[in-house]
Amino acid sequence: MGKIFIYLMLAVATLTASEIKWAKDFNSGVAEAKKVNKPILFVSSRHSCKYCVMLDETTFKDKRVIEELNKNFVSIISYSDKNDYMPKELWQPGTPAIWFLEPSAEPMYQPLMGAIDAENFLKALAIINEEFGKGKNKK
Repeated sequence: MGKIFIYLMLAVATLTASEIKWAKDFNSGVAEAKKVNKPILFVSSRHSCKYCVMLDETTFKDKRVIEELNKNFVSIISYSDKNDYMPKELWQPGTPAIWFLEPSAEPMYQPLMGAIDAENFLKALAIINEEFGKGKNKK
């Protein structure tokens, strides 16, 4: 019985490590980012958007992307077709819109628009980490 429990726990740990840890909602994600002092990845998406689905099924399934996001970012996704909360300042007419925010929820840059491949997304994450690190050292 004990071995079955251990195998079950290992299976659960493997599954959870292979997915992006999305915040429950925008406000709880911002609160978490403030608490741990990490930048925010905020994605405005729709289930019916082919580029959103492409982003979900490729880039957001890449193990390197998952590892980087789970380690150095607080990730939030908002689905407009589910009426998830999104600040009006972050609204864009197209999806997916990929924002990088300060822990205060202030945008660091204009959003990346559309499905971006894993290699280029990882380059963007490296830039954000570098810039965010510079800001932390000034404080």
